[in-house]
Amino acid sequence: MKRLDLVEWGDTGSIDLSPEEYEALVGLKVSKVTRRSHGKYSVKPQKHVGSVKFGDVQLNIRPKITEINRLLFFIGYCSNPAIWRDEFVRLEKADGLFPAVAESFVRLASHSIDQGLLQGYATVADRLSVVRGRVRFRDQITRNFGMPLPVAVEYDDFTCDVAENKMILLATLRLLGMTDIEGAARQRLSRIRAMLDDITLPRKWEGTPKWSANRLNVRYHDTLRLAEVILDNSSFNQDNGPLAVSGFMFDMSKIYEDFVTGSLGMAMRQFGGNPKLQESRYLDKGSHVKIRPDLVWYGDNGNPIAVVDAKYKSERPKGFPEVDLYQMLAYCSVLGLPEGHLIYAKGNGAARTHEIHNCGITIHCHTLDLASPPDTLLKNIELLAHVIMRRKP
Repeated sequence: MKRLDLVEWGDTGSIDLSPEEYEALVGLKVSKVTRRSHGKYSVKPQKHVGSVKFGDVQLNIRPKITEINRLLFFIGYCSNPAIWRDEFVRLEKADGLFPAVAESFVRLASHSIDQGLLQGYATVADRLSVVRGRVRFRDQITRNFGMPLPVAVEYDDFTCDVAENKMILLATLRLLGMTDIEGAARQRLSRIRAMLDDITLPRKWEGTPKWSANRLNVRYHDTLRLAEVILDNSSFNQDNGPLAVSGFMFDMSKIYEDFVTGSLGMAMRQFGGNPKLQESRYLDKGSHVKIRPDLVWYGDNGNPIAVVDAKYKSERPKGFPEVDLYQMLAYCSVLGLPEGHLIYAKGNGAARTHEIHNCGITIHCHTLDLASPPDTLLKNIELLAHVIMRRKP
């Protein structure tokens, strides 16, 4: 097994790849791959972290955040601030990203299903000797060629085989497929798998089950949101060309942007109004050029008050070094706001203020230290909310 260990946005690594392995790695789009010579390739890590196996290659990209619990906090905080701030999902020791995610999932899932599996109504399609529910006349005619039995029916059944349990089962199986998860965590995952033994897996064409939060499944909410994270970030767990690919990768830019906009939105609610995330607008009157700010805060009168863009890393494409400022300038112009706010991860952008010529617009660049303890980080976000809304803390 060829193994390559890298650090997010860190130094380039070198590895020998077969043509099939090269094709698989390029297809994953988790790093920049450059062909050198004689089967050797340079791999430049970028915004993705995690581990993935393809062919005879194991690629590990470690986050710059050395405290794995901190990364889990960023991933889970906005789904349930209370539970992700306390000791329930805080680990004494994390030997890697996979074991940490697995341990957190095991704790949440065990808490959910130890009280008994959730039950609900699910639509069942079957072929029976008696009529139950609704007859599927089309299937009866096309598949039975007019024969009366069995009867193609569809009915609602009160069962444990519901979307919520299917989601937990899928995430459990995905984690059990990770070779880095060993010992007690693997045993507890196997126990959860056994408890879900009567749950049927969705067919491939059905995709990931859809669920909605309600009072009946409230004890499942935290588990399901982490299950979504696990499944969303391992969606390449399928054949990628001639090679099978397994593992999962987190997009650090998305994790950071979701955490900042979510936590900042919570902090700003005390001032009234409401947020809109990733709202689409048009830059031009002809509606040809779309813009999508990360967060626009609207007052109670429906008018925009503030615009925020979270930037995990400053974008500096060659020949266009200040693209973030130009982007925010466009947002402020369209929204009719005199100020805009860019929030960078500390070390990936500088804190400064830019007063733009001839338009009366000021762009503020702020930084957040992701190495801070969660309580300190949330206090800094609270202070940032006061600055953006021009209120004294």
